[in-house]
Amino acid sequence: MIRNILFTIFFFLGIIFISIIFLPALIMPQKVTLVGGKIMGQWTKFCLRIFLLVKINIIGKENITTNGKFFIACSHQSMFETFFLQTIFNCPIFILKKELLKIPIFGTYLKKIGSISINRNKTTKENLGFFDEIVKAVTDSKRPLLIFPQGTRVLPEERPKFKKGAGRIYETLKIKCQPVAVNSGYVWPKNKPLSSNKTITISILNPIGPSLNKEEFLNLLENNIYSELDKIN
Repeated sequence: MIRNILFTIFFFLGIIFISIIFLPALIMPQKVTLVGGKIMGQWTKFCLRIFLLVKINIIGKENITTNGKFFIACSHQSMFETFFLQTIFNCPIFILKKELLKIPIFGTYLKKIGSISINRNKTTKENLGFFDEIVKAVTDSKRPLLIFPQGTRVLPEERPKFKKGAGRIYETLKIKCQPVAVNSGYVWPKNKPLSSNKTITISILNPIGPSLNKEEFLNLLENNIYSELDKIN
């Protein structure tokens, strides 16, 4: 319990501090602001190691796409992957809940780094242009898009069907998808106490080419990620 409290206090104070330090970067080129994201990722790793004695194991780095555009589809069990994947990939473009943009300072930072927001609770005229915004962001940037096809954080034992929007994104972008499986929920579960003395495994899987239809892609992506989670859990 003491470790949980110390981690929570120092982690969030650190995120706030980094956000404040990088306030001047909000009027500078975007690449300066992106450095703040990588620092947050390293801070996450540091706090997990120091306060919870958690190790991070990365496998499959050789599978990372190095030629051409691609997008990342990652399992989502905690805030960990949101922060730490920025240190592995080239500062991904995030799709996130519109509410996050309302957080003081941090929300401004999310806007600056080019995050794409969506209102998940209802269909709006703004949401109808969502895929056009994704295409423009990916076309104009050298950074990969990062999506969480489960739609929200889930517990390690949960296996919800992937959202159809992931298939629509694949169909729209017509680029490779880089599947990633992360078992962070065993350390940092949704709405539960944190655990210590464990290892978070990040498994980077073989990319999926752009030749499938959206239904075939979604089935393959779901099977690959869940099969890998069963192995690394």
